[in-house]
Amino acid sequence: MDIKAIIAPVVQDREALEEFADVLLDRTPEVERLIAQLRKNPGNRALISSLFRVVHNIKGDAALTRVEIGVAVTHHVESLLSRFRDGSIPFSERLAETVLLTLDRLELAVDALLHHASLEHLELLALVQGLEKAAQALPDQVDSVCGELIEAVTGFPPLVSSSLEQNNPALDVTENQDVAADLQFFRRIALQLESRSPFFKGRTNRILRLALETNKAVAAIDPVQLEAAIYMHDVGMMMLPESVWLKRDNLSAEERLALRAHPAYGAGLLQRMPAWEGAAEMIAQHHEMPDGSGYPDNLRAEQICPGAKLIAIVDAFESIMLKHSHRGKNRSVLRAIAEVNACTNQFAPEWTLPFNAVIRRTLEAAD
Repeated sequence: MDIKAIIAPVVQDREALEEFADVLLDRTPEVERLIAQLRKNPGNRALISSLFRVVHNIKGDAALTRVEIGVAVTHHVESLLSRFRDGSIPFSERLAETVLLTLDRLELAVDALLHHASLEHLELLALVQGLEKAAQALPDQVDSVCGELIEAVTGFPPLVSSSLEQNNPALDVTENQDVAADLQFFRRIALQLESRSPFFKGRTNRILRLALETNKAVAAIDPVQLEAAIYMHDVGMMMLPESVWLKRDNLSAEERLALRAHPAYGAGLLQRMPAWEGAAEMIAQHHEMPDGSGYPDNLRAEQICPGAKLIAIVDAFESIMLKHSHRGKNRSVLRAIAEVNACTNQFAPEWTLPFNAVIRRTLEAAD
């Protein structure tokens, strides 16, 4: 194994790398579709052969385009699936998660190379070493090795949950009837936003629960203001053409620019209500990033309020799940949080650990 090709890959041909990125975009949904079918019918030989063939083709495409990291990552997955195809190891959730997590990490690695970003946070060496160990493990040890791999790469044990659906979180108890009435009104508006797309179903409750639970660990934000901000942070979308904010395909430059107006619209509504200045600030800043690359004002870490930093994490987590459902994917919570954690420049580190702890408790409870 060429460790340097894993921890410090070199782009030999940028056009070829872009071509390989397009291949991944096309082939990864096919892998997820096949694994979803295998979960229902794990003994189907045609599905098993098709899955092996797709991964084999990804490895071949990586070799043709001279993307060494692609070859290194897929080589041991191919070996693992070869054993599955031959019947020497059975299908399992951990095997499925290992294959899907591997492709997630490969996609992130290729994207990082295209944008001249660091790959250090992706734990690619731990991934490849774990895959090699799993490919060589005894049949009754493959699951445990896959579990070790998943935890080494993501920081989370291999617990699988398909959703974070919960009962409606209770509104924060308050003696102020006007505040309670405002929260009820904000919630109704948020549910109207949800109704615009079947993909948004349950979104408000999921984000609200994650935000409130994460805030409990730190107690840095007024929970009433946070609740209002969660309800209203994307309401500005409704002031844009639905062809923009409900679009499933990649946005054009003009559409992305239009989308950047939505925080100001949502914040503008609450800025005109004297009791909700805190929530308005969170909404206005929830797309800012610690490194100053966010919008609308390119604020840096110390300029962004805590509530906006928290909303950025929970909103991104939900968006990742939504993004991949648009592609026909059925990603687990485990892999979604792994992708959030891989975006080291996008989120405030002081919120990442408490958010991870909430996800960990959710997965353990589901298990």
